[in-house]
Amino acid sequence: MNKDSFLREIDLMISSIFSSALSDSEEKIYEGPRSIQEYTQSTGKRFRMTKDQKDRGLNREEAFKDSMISSYGFVDF
Repeated sequence: MNKDSFLREIDLMISSIFSSALSDSEEKIYEGPRSIQEYTQSTGKRFRMTKDQKDRGLNREEAFKDSMISSYGFVDF
């Protein structure tokens, strides 16, 4: 990943965070996968825990929820 694309991704993440934090809408709907199986079906990839998640002692379900929170900002399951 080059510097410009990395900075563009950071800018998009920050914009997304601010727009969701400052939105007037109180009700948010989580639109991501709700289970590891659903993740596998929708992406065709196996869910993998990060080294940090393993070091923190999370099980696969907790690690999945942690990953979805970091990707979507929240989960409602």
